[in-house]
Amino acid sequence: MALLSIVVPCYNEEATVETFYAHTSAVCAGLDGVDVEFIFVDDGSTDRTLELLRRLAEEKPGVRWLSFSRNFGKEAAMYAGLEHARGELAAVMDVDLQDPPELLPEMLELVRGGEYDCAAVRRVDRKGEPLIRSWFARKFYKLINKMSRTEIVDGARDFRLMTRQMVDAVLRVGEYNRFSKGIFSWVGFRTKWVETENVERSGGESKWSFFKLLVYALDGIIAFSTAPLAVASILGLALCAASFFAIIFVIVRQLVWGGSAFGWPSMVCIILFLSGIQLFCMGILGQYLAKAYLEVKKRPIYILRESGGEHCDKRET
Repeated sequence: MALLSIVVPCYNEEATVETFYAHTSAVCAGLDGVDVEFIFVDDGSTDRTLELLRRLAEEKPGVRWLSFSRNFGKEAAMYAGLEHARGELAAVMDVDLQDPPELLPEMLELVRGGEYDCAAVRRVDRKGEPLIRSWFARKFYKLINKMSRTEIVDGARDFRLMTRQMVDAVLRVGEYNRFSKGIFSWVGFRTKWVETENVERSGGESKWSFFKLLVYALDGIIAFSTAPLAVASILGLALCAASFFAIIFVIVRQLVWGGSAFGWPSMVCIILFLSGIQLFCMGILGQYLAKAYLEVKKRPIYILRESGGEHCDKRET
């Protein structure tokens, strides 16, 4: 009988952990031909999340938990869970039930049929989200798909069910600055997209503020596209050309009409404009340099403080 490992990142989710397990385990009980293990990853929570995970592991079979030494982020939590997954199949799910467990039977059937290596979920709408946030999200997917050769599907969630071969491929991408939506696509394999409507959280509050999502989007662009560097270069060349023709124009105008090379306010504006462009381009270069700096440090993606459950490995990466 095949084993399905369900990886569940958690950060301050005391309001949703028990509800998630009750709901998802009820769905998993109806899955044919598979055993299920739950791997909850406590991402340095400061509430009762870890306490509830310990209790759940003691009371329920097939429940394991990992706890980080501090908050390393959801990307690190997904990586840690997949690394500790023992199943021939592995799934990643959010603990807030925005990833409907009812889709698991369909996803399992798709992957076990042999035609696909991965069944992934995408939202077809964003009902319930703030309008500004939804607008920026749609524009982000359009922008990154134009700038990158790696296709990232609009509305793609982290909820997916994968074969062991694909999981191993994802784990081989050991970069520190992780953007899993891009990594899942970059490693390839045959993926079937399962569409669903947006689902509200079952409890608690989202940990993703608009600013955090913006930073995450910038990380994704930098991780999977060098287009911003090309834009900075093209912009620099265009401004150099424009300044060259402007200088010729000023010289000709001065020679023909004389006394016309004045206009300090406009010159100050031009200087400020060009300085802003320079700082913008330096900022782009700085972002790439910063990411490279973090990569060459070879710091671990996460550090385990403790772990528990049925024969849970105590490792760190």
